[in-house]
Amino acid sequence: MSRWRELTLTFEQQSYHLHSETLLSQGIDYLKAFPELDEYTIDAADGHFIDHACHTEKNSSQKHLYVYDKAVTDFVWWDRQKRHANYMISMLKENSIATLVESIPFDSRHEINTGVEAYSVYENKGIKFNVVDYRDPETGKLHRFVTTLPMTINPGTIAMLYFKRWTIEKTFNNTKSNFKETKAWSSNTRSLENQMRLTAMSYNLMRLFEEISKTQQPELIHPSDKKYSEALEIRQQQAQKRDRFVNPLFFQARISRISSYTIRAVQNAIITGMSLQCFMSSLVARLVSRPQLIGEH
Repeated sequence: MSRWRELTLTFEQQSYHLHSETLLSQGIDYLKAFPELDEYTIDAADGHFIDHACHTEKNSSQKHLYVYDKAVTDFVWWDRQKRHANYMISMLKENSIATLVESIPFDSRHEINTGVEAYSVYENKGIKFNVVDYRDPETGKLHRFVTTLPMTINPGTIAMLYFKRWTIEKTFNNTKSNFKETKAWSSNTRSLENQMRLTAMSYNLMRLFEEISKTQQPELIHPSDKKYSEALEIRQQQAQKRDRFVNPLFFQARISRISSYTIRAVQNAIITGMSLQCFMSSLVARLVSRPQLIGEH
C-alpha cells in the first residue's frame, strides 16, 4: 500500500469515527428509533458491487448489516457470511424461487411493525432466510424484503431500513450537483479509492456542520426539515381521504440532503478565512420556526 493511500485511508477512518462521536454526543442518531440495531454497523450498498471476499475480522464483536438494492441474491454466499457476523437486507425479486417453511411470530400491535402482513422463513436450495411482507399503509402497495438477520429483529425494522436506504441517493445528489464529482480522476483503482475517500470526508464534514447547527436552537428547525414536515402533512391528509395513513416511522429522524447554502457557506468560509464561530452563526441564522401541523404524530 502506497504511503499516500495509507495516509488517506487512516485519515478517512479517524475522521469518520470522530464525526460519529461528535454527532452522538449531540443526540443525533438517524436510527435511534431502532435500538435493537445498536450492536450493528449498518451500510447502504449497491448489490451489484458487494465484494464477495469481504468479511469481518475473526473474533470481532461488531456485527455488520448491509442494506442493498434489488439484485440477484446469492443465498449460499450470504448464508456463509453469517459466520462472520455479516447480514443483509434486500428487496426480494419477483421471480425468486423459494419455498415457504414456517411463519415467524411478531407483535403486530407494536408501532415498529406498522404495515407488516407476514414474517416468514423461506428456503432456496437448502438455504433458509427470512421474508417480510410489508404493505405500505399510505399507498396499499405490497413490498417483500429478504434478510438473513435473526428472527428476533422486528420485521418492521427490516422494512424501514430498506426505505431509509433510499436517502443515500441524496448523498449522491450532493456529490454530483454541489461537489461536481461527476468524473473519475483516473482509471487507476488506487486513485479512485483516494477520490472516493476524499469526497466522503468532504461530505461528512459538511454534514457535521449542518447537523450541529440544528442543535444550537432546539426550538427552531432547518428549512429543509420544515419543507419535509409540510410535505408529510399533505401526504397524511391525502391518505386520510382514502382511509389510509402515512407510516408514523416516516416522521422520525432522517438523513436529509445537505443544503446548497451550507455547502456554499463552507466554501466561502475557507476562501475568506472566516472564524468557525461566525461561520456556525451564519448557519444557525438560517433556522426557521416549526410549522403547525394538523396531522402531526
